Amino acid sequence: MYKFQNLEVYQLALAHLDLSYALAEKLPRSGEYNLRSQLVRAATSVVLNIAEGSTGQSNPEQSRFLGMALRSLVETVACQEIGERRKYVSKDEISELSECGHKLFAKIQSMRRSLER
Repeated sequence: MYKFQNLEVYQLALAHLDLSYALAEKLPRSGEYNLRSQLVRAATSVVLNIAEGSTGQSNPEQSRFLGMALRSLVETVACQEIGERRKYVSKDEISELSECGHKLFAKIQSMRRSLER
């Protein structure tokens, strides 16, 4: 087992990815190469950057990867809002994903702060 697989933040990012895939399934097929794809790619990027940044990197380098994970996470939030604004999904349908995203954001921020000390 790799180090990142035991990280709570990685497990939370996987849960966020699962919820993102579930939301993407609710988006119209016409947006498959737009919003659906972008949501899944951004959520996947969060997971991959956490994993990549955890493997033998210096603290500044790991912080850089966590920063990229944060940017991708924010991108998923924008996708959710676009989906809601376009009336593809309701606020209730994105509530669990939003809550998971808030927890993940806080966890990544906390990790970055601890690396910068």
